[in-house]
Amino acid sequence: MKRLALDAADIRILSALQQHGQLSKAKLAEISGLSATPCWARLGRLKAGGYIRGYHADIALGHLADFAQVIVTVSLSRHRKADFERFEAFLNSRDEIIDCIATGGGVDYIMKIISPSLAAFQDLMEEFHTEDLGIDRYMTHFATRQVKSGLPNLSKLAAANTK
Repeated sequence: MKRLALDAADIRILSALQQHGQLSKAKLAEISGLSATPCWARLGRLKAGGYIRGYHADIALGHLADFAQVIVTVSLSRHRKADFERFEAFLNSRDEIIDCIATGGGVDYIMKIISPSLAAFQDLMEEFHTEDLGIDRYMTHFATRQVKSGLPNLSKLAAANTK
């Protein structure tokens, strides 16, 4: 998809939505420094351009339930397209795997897993092996506490791309 030419007002709109979620027309206009009609037109253009994927609430999981958060790095034994597709299809079928990036270098994937218990996490890891996903090795890292969680600074990212 072709990128739109974004200006500072577009970045302010995106930053406001990233920070506050879905906002009323008046509040978004106020935060972005535009009047309501041009602000809403820009928002429509940003949505149509695929810049906004959705709106989400930041839920305090610890208030909801006890859970185990585990980071798992995975290296596959073979690196054919079909091997990656089979592995990724499995990942996408599992709710416990909430985040995954494919990487270059020492490992192929880094996953973030939220599980109701360590026993449930172990069951998931056993499924990885019974599904014959071609895993060469994996390493687990158990999270003990959240030190930082944030969102990227859109103004800095956009400024870096205009230099």
